[in-house]
Amino acid sequence: MENFLTLKLLDYFRSVFEKLGVDYNIMRKILQVKLTMDNRRVPTIFTQSNAKTDKKKEGNQFLKSLWLYGLFGLVLVPFILVGENYLFQMSIVFSIAMFIIMTSMISDFSSVLLDIRDKTILQTKPVTQKTISASKLVHIVIYLFFLTGSIMAIPLLVSLFTKGIVFFLIFLVEILFVNLLIIVITALLYLFILRFFDGEKLMDLINYVQIMLSLATIVGYQLVIRSFEFINIDIQVNLDWWQFFLPPMWYAAPFEWILNGHTNMFILIYTALAFIVPIFSIVLYIKLMPSFERNLQKLTAQSGGRKSSHKGSLVAKWICRNSKERTFYRFANTMMKQEREFKLKVYPSLGLAFVLPILLFYNEFRYRTLEEMASTQYYLAIYVCLLIIPTIIMMLKYSGTYKGAWIYQAAPIEHPGPIFKGTLKAFLMKLFLPVYILQCLIFGYIFTVAIVPHLLTVLLSSFVYTVLCFLLLKKALPFSESFKAGQQGEGFTIFILLLLIGPFIGLHYLSSMVPFGIYIYIVLLLLVNYFLWNDRIFKKVKIR
Repeated sequence: MENFLTLKLLDYFRSVFEKLGVDYNIMRKILQVKLTMDNRRVPTIFTQSNAKTDKKKEGNQFLKSLWLYGLFGLVLVPFILVGENYLFQMSIVFSIAMFIIMTSMISDFSSVLLDIRDKTILQTKPVTQKTISASKLVHIVIYLFFLTGSIMAIPLLVSLFTKGIVFFLIFLVEILFVNLLIIVITALLYLFILRFFDGEKLMDLINYVQIMLSLATIVGYQLVIRSFEFINIDIQVNLDWWQFFLPPMWYAAPFEWILNGHTNMFILIYTALAFIVPIFSIVLYIKLMPSFERNLQKLTAQSGGRKSSHKGSLVAKWICRNSKERTFYRFANTMMKQEREFKLKVYPSLGLAFVLPILLFYNEFRYRTLEEMASTQYYLAIYVCLLIIPTIIMMLKYSGTYKGAWIYQAAPIEHPGPIFKGTLKAFLMKLFLPVYILQCLIFGYIFTVAIVPHLLTVLLSSFVYTVLCFLLLKKALPFSESFKAGQQGEGFTIFILLLLIGPFIGLHYLSSMVPFGIYIYIVLLLLVNYFLWNDRIFKKVKIR
């Protein structure tokens, strides 16, 4: 195994670990194995990449992704430079930094913090619990060091050359305490969930944080660009008791106290909290460590069976014509609900489809009133929702449990038509319609009741577009292929399908120019939907 540079540097602290009662040689061997295994792990921030990332690559992919985290650090630089209102500036800096670090900690390092292999494998060997716990903590610290270093390196250098050595040293020390606080908060959060819930709830939480991180990387660029337009450098911060619960303000306070000489009682209390809380938290974590290790065993336990949804059964009976179609509707609905890897790859797209129209409206609301917007045709921006349809339909063929696809061979079906039709309807009901309905509420508020026919037109167009995307994309049974084999050779097809949204927008616009045209267009769309969703169309579908 490779003798990693981090382990060579760790050797200088050998005496410290030995004084703490840790068997350093064994701990080093454990870390060497862990770091070697980490070469196979792909960071969550790269899970939205194309199929090329599925090929085997040499080296630690997390370390190779640090340049992307470094870009987040650039966002912090303007807040450091804007002035000397440090309580405001550094509160923003630490808010952004803590969000990025903590979400990355939960999404990428949960497998380290929640690793129960140490308990099941190492404790059967002559290895002390203290050595095992030390190896786990050092493993997390190593990666947190690289993550924090990549994010904060540029802001630290900028602060050194523009604000001086004192500012730099305060900044550096506080970053260390922030990391300590984040590690403990994350561990205590897991302990709380495991104390009252099962391991399934914890894994769901981790999955949602991974989704949030992926979505943040997609939407963040637009939000950051627009954020500089409404920052008021001369803003005045009113101190109050509830701010005691805001850690970013704790770590901004020392700058205000030491550099600006403000000795307000709140400033001094914030400063004390910045150092006392992390130290108290780590002491609490050490005392609760035995309980945490015991509760980790819940991760190996299987959750009880999920209750079937009576409401879902009623919907299936309403929208599915026969029992076979209803069966695969419920099957696809369950897979989309429980398949974590599928949710991680698909749900960020749903969030993007919801956010993009709002971003498109942002600039217009700066120059127009609500009444002026209601008289425009900006409601056509809701067609952005259709962007997710081809991508998700393509993803419906992939699953982390694809080996269970043998069930299709055992099912008494003559042709795959009911499978595809039930799955597409489950996608529309489970994933597309919730996003679309939320958009309708926003657009209805802006454009009033007059927009209802237009919203119905978009909905019917989305149903037509769904079938067209399905017919033009490569066919495979739902959830029957591995994600590692996915998305190859379909990029051009997806691009063509996205261009097809243009004709829908154009026809909608033209129909709105003709008296009663929108209602005629609705009738035509109903007829087209009746034809495309007919069983005869799906019977002709052949699997590639």
